[in-house]
Amino acid sequence: MRVLGVDPGLTRCGIGVVEGLVGRPLSLIDVNVIRTSADRPVAERLVTIEKGIDAWLDEYAPDAVAVERVFARSDVSTVMGTAQASGIAMVAAARRGIPVALHTPSEVKAAVTGSGRAQKAQVAAMVARILRLDSPPKPADASDALALAICHVWRGGAQNRLEQAVAAARTGRTA
Repeated sequence: MRVLGVDPGLTRCGIGVVEGLVGRPLSLIDVNVIRTSADRPVAERLVTIEKGIDAWLDEYAPDAVAVERVFARSDVSTVMGTAQASGIAMVAAARRGIPVALHTPSEVKAAVTGSGRAQKAQVAAMVARILRLDSPPKPADASDALALAICHVWRGGAQNRLEQAVAAARTGRTA
């Protein structure tokens, strides 16, 4: 399974591709950050993010896209930018018929570190360890994108198999 993880943000949108299966070592395919300048209009910044995500979807042809679920923070402008970038990622994947999964930050932290309350440094260190990297990808947005992809390979794949089994049971077929 190949997963594109997206850590949405208007200034820095982390993107990373991981490949592997549950119970097998995962591989880093690529990681980067799409950057936009705060002095540009929001619509222009969203187009930059869209073009970047489109290019990655075309180049890496993921089986799924994992996006961080937007949650309420005290800074409304941060939430808005994150939600807008998140929407761009979901639309870009949906246009291509690629399944999209949303994972909460605590779900990702728990999947990668074993604790839903892990600090960013712990997540980054575990991403490096899981992917057998010499050091964690920087900035944190890049590492977070990989953590999302790892979470989805480990949890999303299992969730998809459960949903298929339930659907098959309803129709009387075996999965």
